[in-house]
Amino acid sequence: MTNLRYRCENCGNVTRFDVTRTQTTKSFYHYSLGGELSIEGQEILADEVSEVSCRWCSSSKSVVEVYEESED
Repeated sequence: MTNLRYRCENCGNVTRFDVTRTQTTKSFYHYSLGGELSIEGQEILADEVSEVSCRWCSSSKSVVEVYEESED
């Protein structure tokens, strides 16, 4: 399995990023008789990342995607 990570080529950060994303999901909403909501069986239908910026230097143009092989 391949894991996606981010790296800032401007400052070297590999741990802190602000990620702006839009997701379209399908979920089962289950309300109790008292009105409490429990969301079950959430399925992601679409997932789009529109921007990733570095938390350390605030750059969004220097952030690159890094793919790593996991040991699973």
